[in-house]
Amino acid sequence: MSSTALNAKGTLHLVPVSLGETPWQRFMPADVQQQVTQLAHFVVENARAARAHLKQLDFPGVLRDTDIQELPADAGTEALDALLAPALRGEDIGLMSDAGCPAVADPGARLVARAHALGIRVAPMVGPSSILLGLMGSGLNGQSFAFHGYLPVAETQRDEQIRLLEQESRRLGRTQIFIETPYRNDRMLEALLRLCAPGTRLCIAADLTTPSETLITRSIGDWRRNPPSPIGKRPALFLLLGEH
Repeated sequence: MSSTALNAKGTLHLVPVSLGETPWQRFMPADVQQQVTQLAHFVVENARAARAHLKQLDFPGVLRDTDIQELPADAGTEALDALLAPALRGEDIGLMSDAGCPAVADPGARLVARAHALGIRVAPMVGPSSILLGLMGSGLNGQSFAFHGYLPVAETQRDEQIRLLEQESRRLGRTQIFIETPYRNDRMLEALLRLCAPGTRLCIAADLTTPSETLITRSIGDWRRNPPSPIGKRPALFLLLGEH
């Protein structure tokens, strides 16, 4: 599918992906689904996951014959230009992450930056973002917030980062948002309950938009008195707000 004749180059569409195995009608408008299923070129984080998502969207084409290219973690300018070649010759491309919206906590941001440098139109599509959904449902400050991605893996550095984030949150009234590799979720939760002040509010948001969704905000003091069930290996988001 090509963009309008007024633009010799194609468009890089930022295609949202479900946060779980849910029907596309629950997270994507019908007109967006129609646009996605007309694309012939895709750049993705993982080809197998992308094919499963396109199948979920009722993609009409033969997936094994569809141009689906993986974005290398270390892709340089030459590799990025090769992935964007269809757009340079006037054809549209879809960029997909493994879950949620591409280019947010996602290596696809480098492809988007290169598209801008080459004068390729970038078009974000409506879809689920666990970061915004978690913030919306947390009851924490939505006027001032920061997403920090993954905190350090080493325990000493992680604990120091938690203390610094809590201090900044308390000083600025800023909601701090971060994620963890699923198998370390419960270690992260233990550290937060051990290190943060009783009045700091903590939201645990896991499996958002799925039947097993968890979204609970309590003070650290309340969490200590009523310990949460283990999060386990679920996609989870942690949000905290220090007592201002």
